Amino acid sequence: MSNVAEPRNVRTGPDDESDPSERRQLNIVSFAAALLSATIILGALYYGRDICVPLATAFLISFALNPPVTWLARRGLPRVAATALVMGVLLVVLSGLGFLLAAQVRTLAVELPAYQSTILRKLSDIREKLSAPGAFSGALQTIERVQKEVTSEPPTAQGPAAQRVEVVPTSQTPFEQAFAWLSRSLEPLTVAGIIFIFVFLALVDRTDLRDRLLRLLGSDVHRSTESMEEAGTRVSKYLLMQMTVNVSYGIPMALGLWLIGVPGALLWGCLAAVLRFVPYLGPLISSMFPVALAFATDAGWSMVLWTVTLIVVLELVSNNIVEPLLYGSSTGLSAISLITAAMFWTALWGPAGLILSTPLTVCLLVFGRNLPQLQFLDTLLGSTPALDLPTRIYQRLIASDPDEAIELANERIEASSLREFYNDVGIEVLRRASEDYLRNATAAHRLRFAMGMDALLDELMEEGPPKIEDRAKATVICIGGKWEVDAIAARIVAHALEFEGIAAEARPAATVNRHYVEQLALKGTETVCLSYFSENPVIPARHFTRRLRIRWPNLRIVLAFWNAPLELLEEATRERIGVEAVVNSVDEAVRRIHRIVAPEAARDAQQAEMPEHDEERVAALEATGLLDGNHREALDAMAKRAADVFNASIAVISTIDDQHEYFVGQSGDLPSALTDEAGALLPMARRDAICNYVVASEETLVVPDIERDPRFADNEAIRRWGVRFYAGSAVRSKDGFVLGAFCILDDEPRSLQEGEVELLEKMAAEVGATIADGAVTEPHTAAHSLPATATVGQRVPE
Repeated sequence: MSNVAEPRNVRTGPDDESDPSERRQLNIVSFAAALLSATIILGALYYGRDICVPLATAFLISFALNPPVTWLARRGLPRVAATALVMGVLLVVLSGLGFLLAAQVRTLAVELPAYQSTILRKLSDIREKLSAPGAFSGALQTIERVQKEVTSEPPTAQGPAAQRVEVVPTSQTPFEQAFAWLSRSLEPLTVAGIIFIFVFLALVDRTDLRDRLLRLLGSDVHRSTESMEEAGTRVSKYLLMQMTVNVSYGIPMALGLWLIGVPGALLWGCLAAVLRFVPYLGPLISSMFPVALAFATDAGWSMVLWTVTLIVVLELVSNNIVEPLLYGSSTGLSAISLITAAMFWTALWGPAGLILSTPLTVCLLVFGRNLPQLQFLDTLLGSTPALDLPTRIYQRLIASDPDEAIELANERIEASSLREFYNDVGIEVLRRASEDYLRNATAAHRLRFAMGMDALLDELMEEGPPKIEDRAKATVICIGGKWEVDAIAARIVAHALEFEGIAAEARPAATVNRHYVEQLALKGTETVCLSYFSENPVIPARHFTRRLRIRWPNLRIVLAFWNAPLELLEEATRERIGVEAVVNSVDEAVRRIHRIVAPEAARDAQQAEMPEHDEERVAALEATGLLDGNHREALDAMAKRAADVFNASIAVISTIDDQHEYFVGQSGDLPSALTDEAGALLPMARRDAICNYVVASEETLVVPDIERDPRFADNEAIRRWGVRFYAGSAVRSKDGFVLGAFCILDDEPRSLQEGEVELLEKMAAEVGATIADGAVTEPHTAAHSLPATATVGQRVPE
């Protein structure tokens, strides 16, 4: 879990000067070309199914068999031999299972005539019960009589009786019968042989096939490689999970039927496991055989009832416990896309298409996720929402559906917190509304949005913070600068401040003039927060600030520029307008205002907490010998690799004891930081270290812009470094203690994608493994008394 906040920087794109008629004509041509291409592809898949089905089956089987083949190859066995061994074992297992099932089939064939009397007697009983008079017998007889009258043919004149002609087929010779049987048998055997050969070749020539597919996918090797790796991983995981689910269903089925006494229990268990590869229809078909046999075997009805109960219980357990536990999000397909894909591939390839539908659709989803030309497939097939949460809430509001918007907001708040919802979602919703205000929104849309946001905020405020004493004397007044969205943002900030324990109040959007300022009634108020969604709010903010200063000279003012470019958030803007702070997020506004209103309490509240068992953690750190300079060369190399991988200015590996942060690995220099003669970073006080937050939370911390976070922007020791971006992941000892952090730093604001955060965490785990492999056996309790060098504990210069 990572703590990631995205920096906001709004840029307007260039104007589109092309002719609208030319764009429409281009869109029509593109649509026609896409439609023609799709028709050709579908025609090729349909008419070439005799070739496509074996090929698709072979490649999917190769996905499932590739992990054991690769495992054997990595242990020195030639790949051809590894492939032959795996496929040989598979053939032996399948052949043995086939002979065993064939024996059970022969036994059932011999015993079936003995069940004839039981079947006839039960059918006779059922017929008698159905033919007995009931409540609807009279109505049914009336309907039958009317139907007979309607469908009866009128009488015709008598003529010569028609003679019946019977065509007697000519009898086949024994040779013709044998040839016909052989022809029917050779077709599946031929398909199986083709699949076997293709599987063998796909496993042996895997690297060559991968290279050829990369060439076909285009020149972007990075994107194509990601697509192939993700497709292979997802399909392999799906097949493995499907096999596990089927076996976990088939074995209890066979044991249960054996205990009940149904003949051929092993056969029906294997059939149930195999047919579950067929989505939706497979379980239904597999359950018909044991139920029918129980009906034919038992003279009573107990065996049928027990068999049905067994099947229902296994289905409930498999569908509600086993499958959710094993599958998770292994395929990434939505439920409706699974059903649609099953219908589509069945229409193209018949029953084989039904079995192959899910793996093939997974491949299409992965390619659509990674190739720009096929991104519509990700939208159509993927399980991830097509719209992000702010857009979904915004759409519900302009569609006059505030109830669903409130439901979406509550779901997000339950997963995080109200303040995080306001910071990551609430302001983003207002940002979309401000961008559409003069572009696409009509008067009705604006009214629906304003009323919907009022309802949403009223609902959230009903579960607000504990009541603040003496609310009449609000410490902070939040005022909308101009538009309705500015006033809504002011309400959001006021509510977030109350969660911090600061008495706050929101006022409507301002009409800045002398009369309005005189009526504000700010007596007893210490701080005012002015909210603006304009892309260039400097002039109105300066005008409003000047009038406030004239009336209340000691008033402290914070400007919230939600939609302004990053350059307007710099220190120069604050000094030019003459305010205490300029912020652009709810989180920054709350922290900054808290520091203005109650500096000491804010510093204490925003300081990293001391982790549990900190003494044991420090002892584990000293036991590694890192403070003596151990592993310095290896850790420097790992930091250098991280700086290159993430294209960062510098990467460092830090450790934190009870008092200080020490840098045991470093990739480069920070010109403004405190270093020794060799350029190595000097230690800093633990209370000033960003990595202390990583140690406290034991989670990855990403700070897109240090100057936007009051916890670090006001820290003189950090400001001396001259960095704007920080990302740090926990470095753990072999016992699980967080020794420090693996950090990348940059002199420009930036952010990390989810995959990059996972990569940083993986590299931090490698650092922990490197440290654990060479850990010393006795702790160095006197590390701070050793000579002063770059790798040994030093005091921070005052």
